[in-house]
Amino acid sequence: CSLLRSPKGFPKLKNDTFLRAARGEQTEHTPVWCMRQAGRYLPEFRETRASQDFFATCRSPKLCCELTLQPLRRFPLDAAIIFSDILVVPQALGMEVVMVPGKGPTFTEPLKEVEDLLKLRQKVDVTAELGYVFQAITLTRHSLEGKVPLIGFSGAPWTLMSYMIEGGGSTTMAKAKSWLYRHPEASHRLLRLLADVIIDYLVGQVAAGAQALQLFESHAGHLGPELFQDFALPYIRDIAQAVKSKLKEEALPLVPMIIFAKDAHYALRDLAHAGYEVVGLDWTIRPQEARAQIGKDVTLQGNLDPCALYAPKEKIGELVKKMLESFGTQRYIANLGHGLYPDMNPEHVGAFVEAVHAHSRHINKH
Repeated sequence: CSLLRSPKGFPKLKNDTFLRAARGEQTEHTPVWCMRQAGRYLPEFRETRASQDFFATCRSPKLCCELTLQPLRRFPLDAAIIFSDILVVPQALGMEVVMVPGKGPTFTEPLKEVEDLLKLRQKVDVTAELGYVFQAITLTRHSLEGKVPLIGFSGAPWTLMSYMIEGGGSTTMAKAKSWLYRHPEASHRLLRLLADVIIDYLVGQVAAGAQALQLFESHAGHLGPELFQDFALPYIRDIAQAVKSKLKEEALPLVPMIIFAKDAHYALRDLAHAGYEVVGLDWTIRPQEARAQIGKDVTLQGNLDPCALYAPKEKIGELVKKMLESFGTQRYIANLGHGLYPDMNPEHVGAFVEAVHAHSRHINKH
Protein backbone atom coordinates (compact mmCIF):
# COMPACT_ATOMS: atom_id res chain seq x y z
CA CYS A 1 0.00 0.00 0.00
CA SER A 2 2.78 2.45 0.87
CA LEU A 3 4.03 2.26 -2.72
CA LEU A 4 0.57 3.23 -3.93
CA ARG A 5 0.49 6.12 -1.48
CA SER A 6 3.63 7.76 -2.86
CA PRO A 7 4.24 7.12 -6.55
CA LYS A 8 7.90 7.84 -7.17
CA GLY A 9 9.79 8.69 -10.28
CA PHE A 10 7.91 11.83 -11.28
CA PRO A 11 9.66 13.93 -13.94
CA LYS A 12 11.85 16.77 -12.67
CA LEU A 13 10.03 20.10 -12.44
CA LYS A 14 11.27 22.61 -15.04
CA ASN A 15 9.22 25.70 -14.11
CA ASP A 16 8.71 26.18 -10.37
CA THR A 17 7.78 29.90 -10.55
CA PHE A 18 4.26 29.27 -9.24
CA LEU A 19 5.54 27.27 -6.23
CA ARG A 20 8.20 29.85 -5.42
CA ALA A 21 5.69 32.70 -5.53
CA ALA A 22 3.33 30.67 -3.31
CA ARG A 23 6.12 30.25 -0.76
CA GLY A 24 7.08 33.93 -0.96
CA GLU A 25 10.40 33.44 -2.77
CA GLN A 26 11.72 35.80 -5.48
CA THR A 27 10.53 35.13 -9.04
CA GLU A 28 11.77 36.48 -12.39
CA HIS A 29 8.20 36.91 -13.58
CA THR A 30 4.80 36.80 -11.89
CA PRO A 31 3.31 33.33 -12.37
CA VAL A 32 -0.17 33.03 -13.86
CA TRP A 33 -2.87 30.38 -14.16
CA CYS A 34 -6.66 30.59 -14.53
CA MET A 35 -9.44 29.04 -12.54
CA ARG A 36 -11.43 26.83 -14.95
CA GLN A 37 -8.56 26.95 -17.44
CA ALA A 38 -9.56 23.44 -18.52
CA GLY A 39 -13.00 24.36 -19.73
CA ARG A 40 -15.72 24.90 -22.26
CA TYR A 41 -14.14 28.03 -23.74
CA LEU A 42 -11.74 25.66 -25.56
CA PRO A 43 -13.14 23.95 -28.69
CA GLU A 44 -10.91 20.93 -28.00
CA PHE A 45 -12.47 20.62 -24.53
CA ARG A 46 -15.98 20.59 -26.00
CA GLU A 47 -14.87 17.97 -28.49
CA THR A 48 -13.31 15.71 -25.85
CA ARG A 49 -16.36 16.06 -23.60
CA ALA A 50 -18.98 15.86 -26.36
CA SER A 51 -20.19 12.29 -25.98
CA GLN A 52 -19.53 11.86 -22.28
CA ASP A 53 -21.63 12.52 -19.21
CA PHE A 54 -19.88 15.17 -17.08
CA PHE A 55 -19.31 13.05 -13.97
CA ALA A 56 -18.34 10.05 -16.11
CA THR A 57 -15.60 12.31 -17.49
CA CYS A 58 -14.54 13.15 -13.92
CA ARG A 59 -14.26 9.41 -13.22
CA SER A 60 -12.00 8.77 -16.21
CA PRO A 61 -8.35 9.43 -15.29
CA LYS A 62 -7.40 9.45 -18.98
CA LEU A 63 -9.98 12.11 -19.91
CA CYS A 64 -9.18 14.22 -16.82
CA CYS A 65 -5.52 14.12 -17.79
CA GLU A 66 -6.27 15.15 -21.40
CA LEU A 67 -8.55 18.03 -20.30
CA THR A 68 -5.99 19.23 -17.75
CA LEU A 69 -3.25 19.35 -20.39
CA GLN A 70 -5.27 21.07 -23.16
CA PRO A 71 -4.83 24.69 -21.95
CA LEU A 72 -1.09 24.09 -21.43
CA ARG A 73 -0.68 23.15 -25.08
CA ARG A 74 -2.07 26.55 -26.01
CA PHE A 75 -0.79 28.93 -23.34
CA PRO A 76 2.46 29.31 -21.36
CA LEU A 77 0.62 28.94 -18.03
CA ASP A 78 2.71 28.47 -14.88
CA ALA A 79 0.51 25.80 -13.30
CA ALA A 80 -1.97 23.09 -14.21
CA ILE A 81 -5.05 22.34 -12.11
CA ILE A 82 -6.49 18.84 -12.24
CA PHE A 83 -9.78 18.59 -14.11
CA SER A 84 -12.43 17.48 -11.59
CA ASP A 85 -15.39 18.95 -9.71
CA ILE A 86 -15.97 19.99 -6.11
CA LEU A 87 -19.16 17.86 -5.99
CA VAL A 88 -17.26 14.56 -6.08
CA VAL A 89 -17.06 14.91 -2.27
CA PRO A 90 -20.86 14.82 -1.71
CA GLN A 91 -20.89 11.86 -4.13
CA ALA A 92 -18.32 10.12 -1.91
CA LEU A 93 -20.75 10.66 0.99
CA GLY A 94 -23.39 8.72 -0.97
CA MET A 95 -25.37 11.55 -2.58
CA GLU A 96 -26.41 11.40 -6.21
CA VAL A 97 -25.49 14.40 -8.37
CA VAL A 98 -26.29 14.68 -12.06
CA MET A 99 -25.28 17.38 -14.53
CA VAL A 100 -28.43 18.76 -16.14
CA PRO A 101 -27.78 20.58 -19.44
CA GLY A 102 -28.68 24.26 -19.16
CA LYS A 103 -29.18 23.94 -15.41
CA GLY A 104 -25.92 22.68 -13.99
CA PRO A 105 -25.24 20.19 -11.18
CA THR A 106 -28.41 18.85 -9.59
CA PHE A 107 -28.84 16.63 -6.52
CA THR A 108 -31.60 14.07 -7.05
CA GLU A 109 -32.33 14.01 -3.29
CA PRO A 110 -31.02 17.08 -1.47
CA LEU A 111 -30.86 17.16 2.33
CA LYS A 112 -34.20 18.50 3.60
CA GLU A 113 -34.43 17.47 7.25
CA VAL A 114 -31.82 16.91 9.93
CA GLU A 115 -32.68 13.17 9.79
CA ASP A 116 -31.38 13.09 6.22
CA LEU A 117 -27.85 13.37 7.62
CA LEU A 118 -28.20 9.72 8.64
CA LYS A 119 -28.35 8.76 4.95
CA LEU A 120 -24.78 10.02 4.46
CA ARG A 121 -21.77 7.71 4.82
CA GLN A 122 -20.35 8.52 8.23
CA LYS A 123 -16.95 7.01 7.41
CA VAL A 124 -15.55 7.54 3.94
CA ASP A 125 -12.64 5.58 2.52
CA VAL A 126 -11.38 8.24 0.12
CA THR A 127 -9.24 5.79 -1.84
CA ALA A 128 -12.27 3.60 -2.50
CA GLU A 129 -14.65 6.49 -3.27
CA LEU A 130 -12.32 9.04 -4.89
CA GLY A 131 -9.40 6.91 -6.07
CA TYR A 132 -10.22 7.91 -9.66
CA VAL A 133 -9.16 11.49 -8.81
CA PHE A 134 -5.89 10.21 -7.34
CA GLN A 135 -5.26 8.13 -10.48
CA ALA A 136 -5.97 11.19 -12.65
CA ILE A 137 -3.47 13.24 -10.62
CA THR A 138 -0.71 10.62 -10.87
CA LEU A 139 -1.26 10.13 -14.60
CA THR A 140 -1.35 13.89 -15.23
CA ARG A 141 1.74 14.54 -13.12
CA HIS A 142 3.66 12.07 -15.31
CA SER A 143 2.13 13.40 -18.52
CA LEU A 144 3.05 17.00 -17.65
CA GLU A 145 6.69 15.88 -17.93
CA GLY A 146 7.69 18.46 -15.33
CA LYS A 147 6.52 21.35 -17.48
CA VAL A 148 4.65 23.08 -14.60
CA PRO A 149 3.36 22.09 -11.14
CA LEU A 150 -0.02 20.37 -10.74
CA ILE A 151 -2.63 21.84 -8.39
CA GLY A 152 -5.18 19.64 -6.62
CA PHE A 153 -8.33 21.05 -5.02
CA SER A 154 -11.51 20.58 -3.04
CA GLY A 155 -14.61 22.55 -2.22
CA ALA A 156 -14.73 23.84 1.36
CA PRO A 157 -17.34 22.52 3.84
CA TRP A 158 -19.84 25.42 3.77
CA THR A 159 -19.85 25.57 -0.05
CA LEU A 160 -20.44 21.81 -0.29
CA MET A 161 -23.10 21.91 2.44
CA SER A 162 -24.96 24.65 0.58
CA TYR A 163 -25.08 22.55 -2.61
CA MET A 164 -26.19 19.47 -0.68
CA ILE A 165 -29.16 21.31 0.85
CA GLU A 166 -30.08 23.59 -2.07
CA GLY A 167 -29.84 20.67 -4.47
CA GLY A 168 -27.95 22.84 -6.98
CA GLY A 169 -27.07 26.47 -7.58
CA SER A 170 -29.04 29.20 -5.81
CA THR A 171 -29.02 33.00 -5.80
CA THR A 172 -29.89 33.29 -2.10
CA MET A 173 -28.77 30.02 -0.46
CA ALA A 174 -31.87 30.50 1.71
CA LYS A 175 -32.46 26.79 2.36
CA ALA A 176 -28.86 26.14 3.37
CA LYS A 177 -28.63 29.31 5.46
CA SER A 178 -31.89 28.48 7.21
CA TRP A 179 -30.11 25.36 8.55
CA LEU A 180 -27.40 27.56 10.09
CA TYR A 181 -30.09 29.49 11.99
CA ARG A 182 -32.56 26.67 12.71
CA HIS A 183 -30.23 23.69 13.13
CA PRO A 184 -26.82 24.97 14.22
CA GLU A 185 -25.78 21.68 15.87
CA ALA A 186 -26.76 19.56 12.88
CA SER A 187 -25.03 22.07 10.60
CA HIS A 188 -21.80 21.67 12.56
CA ARG A 189 -22.18 17.87 12.40
CA LEU A 190 -22.45 18.04 8.63
CA LEU A 191 -19.59 20.54 8.28
CA ARG A 192 -17.36 18.38 10.51
CA LEU A 193 -18.16 15.28 8.44
CA LEU A 194 -17.31 17.19 5.26
CA ALA A 195 -14.11 18.62 6.74
CA ASP A 196 -12.89 15.14 7.75
CA VAL A 197 -13.45 13.79 4.24
CA ILE A 198 -11.82 16.86 2.65
CA ILE A 199 -8.72 16.47 4.86
CA ASP A 200 -8.21 12.84 3.77
CA TYR A 201 -9.03 13.76 0.18
CA LEU A 202 -6.43 16.56 0.03
CA VAL A 203 -3.74 14.42 1.68
CA GLY A 204 -4.54 11.67 -0.84
CA GLN A 205 -4.10 14.17 -3.67
CA VAL A 206 -0.61 15.06 -2.47
CA ALA A 207 0.25 11.36 -2.11
CA ALA A 208 -0.91 10.96 -5.72
CA GLY A 209 1.32 13.80 -6.92
CA ALA A 210 -0.42 17.16 -6.42
CA GLN A 211 2.18 19.88 -5.81
CA ALA A 212 -0.19 22.53 -4.39
CA LEU A 213 -3.78 22.52 -3.09
CA GLN A 214 -6.61 25.03 -3.42
CA LEU A 215 -9.68 25.08 -1.19
CA PHE A 216 -12.70 26.70 -2.87
CA GLU A 217 -15.11 28.47 -0.52
CA SER A 218 -17.09 29.67 -3.54
CA HIS A 219 -20.24 30.54 -1.59
CA ALA A 220 -18.58 32.61 1.15
CA GLY A 221 -20.33 35.72 -0.15
CA HIS A 222 -23.70 34.40 1.01
CA LEU A 223 -22.50 34.50 4.62
CA GLY A 224 -21.96 37.68 6.58
CA PRO A 225 -19.04 38.11 8.99
CA GLU A 226 -20.83 36.36 11.89
CA LEU A 227 -22.00 33.27 10.01
CA PHE A 228 -18.62 33.01 8.29
CA GLN A 229 -16.88 33.21 11.68
CA ASP A 230 -19.07 30.40 13.07
CA PHE A 231 -19.68 28.06 10.15
CA ALA A 232 -16.88 28.54 7.62
CA LEU A 233 -13.66 29.86 9.14
CA PRO A 234 -13.17 27.18 11.87
CA TYR A 235 -13.30 24.43 9.24
CA ILE A 236 -11.10 26.34 6.77
CA ARG A 237 -8.49 26.69 9.55
CA ASP A 238 -8.84 23.12 10.65
CA ILE A 239 -8.38 21.75 7.13
CA ALA A 240 -5.06 23.61 6.67
CA GLN A 241 -3.76 22.47 10.04
CA ALA A 242 -4.88 18.84 9.74
CA VAL A 243 -3.67 18.44 6.14
CA LYS A 244 -0.24 19.76 7.11
CA SER A 245 0.11 17.54 10.15
CA LYS A 246 -0.99 14.45 8.18
CA LEU A 247 1.44 15.24 5.35
CA LYS A 248 4.21 15.38 7.97
CA GLU A 249 3.06 12.12 9.60
CA GLU A 250 3.01 10.35 6.26
CA ALA A 251 6.36 11.86 5.19
CA LEU A 252 4.70 13.51 2.19
CA PRO A 253 5.79 16.86 0.73
CA LEU A 254 4.45 19.94 2.54
CA VAL A 255 2.81 21.63 -0.44
CA PRO A 256 1.60 25.25 -0.51
CA MET A 257 -2.12 25.67 0.18
CA ILE A 258 -4.42 28.33 -1.29
CA ILE A 259 -7.71 29.49 0.21
CA PHE A 260 -10.14 31.14 -2.19
CA ALA A 261 -13.21 32.47 -0.37
CA LYS A 262 -15.19 34.32 -3.02
CA ASP A 263 -16.75 37.64 -1.90
CA ALA A 264 -15.35 37.25 1.60
CA HIS A 265 -13.38 40.50 1.72
CA TYR A 266 -14.91 41.02 5.17
CA ALA A 267 -12.80 38.05 6.33
CA LEU A 268 -9.42 38.71 4.69
CA ARG A 269 -7.64 39.43 7.97
CA ASP A 270 -8.86 36.12 9.39
CA LEU A 271 -8.00 34.25 6.21
CA ALA A 272 -4.47 35.68 6.34
CA HIS A 273 -4.01 33.83 9.65
CA ALA A 274 -5.87 30.64 8.70
CA GLY A 275 -2.73 28.64 7.87
CA TYR A 276 -2.61 29.03 4.07
CA GLU A 277 0.42 30.23 2.11
CA VAL A 278 -1.81 31.93 -0.46
CA VAL A 279 -5.09 33.85 -0.23
CA GLY A 280 -7.08 34.05 -3.47
CA LEU A 281 -9.07 37.20 -4.22
CA ASP A 282 -12.13 37.92 -6.34
CA TRP A 283 -12.44 41.20 -8.28
CA THR A 284 -14.49 43.10 -5.67
CA ILE A 285 -11.55 44.44 -3.66
CA ARG A 286 -8.78 46.90 -4.50
CA PRO A 287 -5.35 45.23 -4.59
CA GLN A 288 -3.83 47.78 -2.18
CA GLU A 289 -6.63 47.18 0.34
CA ALA A 290 -6.19 43.43 0.12
CA ARG A 291 -2.43 43.75 0.60
CA ALA A 292 -2.94 46.02 3.61
CA GLN A 293 -5.31 43.52 5.25
CA ILE A 294 -3.36 40.38 4.42
CA GLY A 295 0.06 41.71 5.35
CA LYS A 296 3.45 40.76 3.92
CA ASP A 297 3.71 37.12 4.95
CA VAL A 298 1.05 35.66 2.70
CA THR A 299 1.03 35.50 -1.10
CA LEU A 300 -1.99 36.94 -2.90
CA GLN A 301 -3.60 35.39 -5.95
CA GLY A 302 -6.10 36.54 -8.54
CA ASN A 303 -8.39 39.53 -8.75
CA LEU A 304 -8.81 40.37 -12.47
CA ASP A 305 -12.53 40.57 -13.28
CA PRO A 306 -13.11 37.54 -15.58
CA CYS A 307 -15.25 39.80 -17.79
CA ALA A 308 -12.14 41.89 -18.50
CA LEU A 309 -11.27 39.12 -20.97
CA TYR A 310 -14.13 40.31 -23.19
CA ALA A 311 -12.16 43.54 -23.73
CA PRO A 312 -9.93 44.04 -26.78
CA LYS A 313 -6.48 42.50 -26.34
CA GLU A 314 -4.68 45.87 -25.89
CA LYS A 315 -7.11 46.77 -23.12
CA ILE A 316 -6.45 43.40 -21.41
CA GLY A 317 -2.74 44.29 -21.44
CA GLU A 318 -3.43 47.67 -19.81
CA LEU A 319 -5.61 46.11 -17.11
CA VAL A 320 -2.96 43.49 -16.36
CA LYS A 321 -0.23 46.15 -16.13
CA LYS A 322 -2.35 48.15 -13.67
CA MET A 323 -3.08 45.01 -11.62
CA LEU A 324 0.63 44.11 -11.42
CA GLU A 325 1.57 47.66 -10.42
CA SER A 326 -1.07 47.56 -7.66
CA PHE A 327 -0.15 44.16 -6.22
CA GLY A 328 3.56 44.26 -6.97
CA THR A 329 5.20 41.45 -8.94
CA GLN A 330 6.44 39.50 -5.89
CA ARG A 331 4.44 37.37 -3.43
CA TYR A 332 1.76 37.45 -6.07
CA ILE A 333 0.19 34.91 -8.44
CA ALA A 334 -1.85 36.39 -11.28
CA ASN A 335 -5.27 34.85 -11.88
CA LEU A 336 -8.85 35.91 -12.48
CA GLY A 337 -11.22 36.75 -9.64
CA HIS A 338 -13.30 33.71 -10.63
CA GLY A 339 -13.29 31.00 -13.30
CA LEU A 340 -13.22 31.49 -17.08
CA TYR A 341 -16.66 31.67 -18.71
CA PRO A 342 -17.62 29.27 -21.51
CA ASP A 343 -18.08 31.97 -24.18
CA MET A 344 -14.63 33.51 -23.79
CA ASN A 345 -12.25 33.77 -26.72
CA PRO A 346 -9.17 31.57 -26.14
CA GLU A 347 -7.00 34.22 -27.82
CA HIS A 348 -7.97 36.69 -25.11
CA VAL A 349 -6.95 34.15 -22.46
CA GLY A 350 -3.60 33.94 -24.25
CA ALA A 351 -3.34 37.73 -24.26
CA PHE A 352 -3.92 37.76 -20.49
CA VAL A 353 -1.23 35.14 -19.81
CA GLU A 354 1.31 36.82 -22.09
CA ALA A 355 0.60 40.28 -20.62
CA VAL A 356 1.29 38.98 -17.09
CA HIS A 357 4.65 37.57 -18.16
CA ALA A 358 5.71 40.57 -20.25
CA HIS A 359 4.68 43.31 -17.82
CA SER A 360 5.98 41.54 -14.70
CA ARG A 361 9.38 40.92 -16.35
CA HIS A 362 9.50 44.57 -17.40
CA ILE A 363 8.57 45.83 -13.91
CA ASN A 364 11.16 43.50 -12.30
CA LYS A 365 13.91 44.77 -14.62
CA HIS A 366 13.18 48.44 -13.91
